[in-house]
Amino acid sequence: MLLDVDGVLNPFARPHDRYRRHRVTPNGITFKLWLDRAHGPLLVELAEATGAELAWASFWCDRANEWVAPRIGLPELPFVPIPGFPEIPEGVSPGAWKARHVAAWVGERPFVWFEDEPDAAERLLDHLARPSHLLVRVDPMKGLLEGHLDRARAWLTALPEEAPGLGP
Repeated sequence: MLLDVDGVLNPFARPHDRYRRHRVTPNGITFKLWLDRAHGPLLVELAEATGAELAWASFWCDRANEWVAPRIGLPELPFVPIPGFPEIPEGVSPGAWKARHVAAWVGERPFVWFEDEPDAAERLLDHLARPSHLLVRVDPMKGLLEGHLDRARAWLTALPEEAPGLGP
């Protein structure tokens, strides 16, 4: 299960009172994050119940382990290595850029991706060798909701037992 940070775990506005504001300073740049402490345990339970692996698929890359994970109760997770914005070629959207790196990282494994960028879905199919995935689109103003987790659970539990490398 691939997790985006901005727009998914960190919505663009505070959707309800369970979200708390955090100031974090990766690489000397201050960000203000809205994070819900309930997300970590819910995601861990979903991964354990379905046999899936959790991983970051965000421009935060490994920085999410230091600045996001402990604030929502997630352990350190593997991450898709996505080069930062300065290396995105002109005319290529961030979602398309991210999709290319996600596809390379997952290979032929089935996966769920919680993502808020609408063009990521269209671009993802251009890069997958075998399109066995569920892209769960998250409204960036509301962030990750229980219904998103329910969709992921239903899809993951419906995968055939012989699916190669169940996860991430």
